[in-house]
Amino acid sequence: MYNKVVICGVDTSQLPVMREEQKQKLLKSARQGSKQAREELINGNLRLVLSVVQRFTARGENLDDLFQVGCIGLIKAIDNFDISQNVRFSTYAVPMIIGEIRRYLRDNNAIRVSRSIKDTAYRAMQVKEEFVNRHQREPKVSEIAEAMGAEISDVVIALESITEPVSLYEPVFSGSGDTIYVLDQIGDNNDDANWLSEIAFKESIKALSDREKKILSLRFMQGKTQMEVSSEIGISQAQVSRLEKGAIEKIKN
Repeated sequence: MYNKVVICGVDTSQLPVMREEQKQKLLKSARQGSKQAREELINGNLRLVLSVVQRFTARGENLDDLFQVGCIGLIKAIDNFDISQNVRFSTYAVPMIIGEIRRYLRDNNAIRVSRSIKDTAYRAMQVKEEFVNRHQREPKVSEIAEAMGAEISDVVIALESITEPVSLYEPVFSGSGDTIYVLDQIGDNNDDANWLSEIAFKESIKALSDREKKILSLRFMQGKTQMEVSSEIGISQAQVSRLEKGAIEKIKN
């Protein structure tokens, strides 16, 4: 992909470079209705489209498609650029091209996600990039949420929504001719042995006394030591140890 120089039939190595003065002159002519000037502007700024497209290569999208969408953004920029403003054309065109490509990616994602959530995700990505540039480190989700004035849960959901889905047949490891796929690493907890064991375990818990249930809950759910449990329940540590072992034996049996 990196060695590819032809996109949509265009040899990218031969794309012209246009000076800002030329752009301004052609923009004025295009504003006056010159189709030739508009065509020259499009052809003279294809390198700009290419530079933007390269930002999205890691997404695995077809470069031809992204290039065509970027050209639509370029044309919109040419048609809407205000020549009376003291702004370089590229300063205006780049966000237009990026926006067009992002809209395309959003609307053509394999998983349909609401526009508001995706907008939140792209805003979070922008905030993250600004944070890294300013602080030279990756921000925490809480810091991104604070900068956006949003809830942490909303930011997490939004960022997860734009994560590309992974195929079950995506190779994870390949060595000695034996390829391991994502599918090979997914377990199934719905077989007969598992759900029967779960039923048996729940039934064995019901058979325990309230004190035994309390001890197991404090020890294994809350992570307390036997001394802490003995202090909370009001019995000796030795009694806690004996009751704990007895309860575990009952469950095993």
